[in-house]
Amino acid sequence: MKTTKTTQVDPSKIMQIGTGYFATKTLLTAVNMGLFTLLAKSPLYGQEIQEKLGLHSRSLYDFLDALVALGFLNRTGIKKTSIYSNAADTALFLDKNKPSYIGGILEMSNNRLYPFWNNLEDGLKTGLPQNETKNNGKSLFETIYTDPVKLREFIEAMTGVQKGNFIAFGKEFDFSSYNTLCDIGGSGGTLSAHVYLNNPHMKCTSFDLPPVESIAKENLQNMGLSDKVDLLSGDFFTDPFPKSDVITMGNILHDWGKSDKKILIKKAYDALPKGGSFVVIENLIDADRRKNAFGLLMSLNMLIETAEGYDFSTSDFEEMTKEAGFGHISIMPLTGPTSAAIAIK
Repeated sequence: MKTTKTTQVDPSKIMQIGTGYFATKTLLTAVNMGLFTLLAKSPLYGQEIQEKLGLHSRSLYDFLDALVALGFLNRTGIKKTSIYSNAADTALFLDKNKPSYIGGILEMSNNRLYPFWNNLEDGLKTGLPQNETKNNGKSLFETIYTDPVKLREFIEAMTGVQKGNFIAFGKEFDFSSYNTLCDIGGSGGTLSAHVYLNNPHMKCTSFDLPPVESIAKENLQNMGLSDKVDLLSGDFFTDPFPKSDVITMGNILHDWGKSDKKILIKKAYDALPKGGSFVVIENLIDADRRKNAFGLLMSLNMLIETAEGYDFSTSDFEEMTKEAGFGHISIMPLTGPTSAAIAIK
C-alpha cells in the first residue's frame, strides 16, 4: 500500500518570533546595566553580581540563567554555587572597555527605540514617525543634535552597528588607484579611520554637522589617528561635497525619502572625478525582497524614526545612481546583512 508523506505544520517559529521580545529585552537590560563589562574583569558568583548591580534576589538566577540558555553567559555550579563568565562573543563585543564594543546600538535600542516600536501599528496606519517627533514636533535629528547626551549615544550606536562593516570595507575594497576619500555623514570618523589603517596612502576626511566634531575628534584621539584623518563640519544638503576620489555614506541614504536620496547621490556624482567611486554601506535589501529580513525590518525602523526614510534594494540603488549618471554598479557583501553598493562615475 502506497503511503503519502505529510508535512507536519509546527507553530514553534510563530511562538519564537511572537515572544522574541522576552529575549531581546533580557539582553538589552544586561547590556544597559553593564553586566558584560563587569564580568569582563573576572567571573563572579550570582550573589556578587546581585550586590554590584543592585539587583533584587527575586528572579536573579532566572535572569542570569536565561542569559546562559541564550548563549551570552557561561556558568559553573548552580544557583548559590553558580559562577558566571562571559561567552566568547559577549566578551569581545559587549565589554565597554574594548575597542570592539558594539553595544552602543543596543543601549540606544533599550533607551530609545524599544518603547517607540510599541506604536508600529500607528506608524503603519498614518505613515508618520513614532519617536520623539510625536511629542514635540521636532525631527529625529533636531532632537538628537540639540541634546549632547542623546547625540553621543546616537553616534556610539551608529559606530557600534557599523564598525565590523567599516573594518571589512577598509580591508576588502581596492583603493590602489585612489588617493582621497570623503565620508559624508561621517559621524564618529570610524569609517575614515579604518580606511586609513588599512590603506595608509589614503587621505581621508570625515564630513558631518558641527556638533559631531568634538566626539569624532575624541574617537580619533583614542585610536591614535588625530593627525591622520581630517574632520570637516558642514551640512550635506546645503554645502557642496569636498572633491574626492571616493565618496562614502554609511547608513545615510536610508534616513531620507527618494527625492532627498537622489539629491545626495547627484551631489556625490558631482564631487567625484571620472572613474571615482560612490560607495553606500547599508543593509541593502535583495532585489527579490525575500532574503534580507534585517534590511526590511530596518526599513520599518526608518518609519518609526523618520518622516520619509526607508531602506532600499540593490535594484533601487542601481536605478537611482544610473539616473544621476553613474555607470558600472557592483555589490560587495560585508558582514551579516550589510553590503557596500558601489557606483563608478
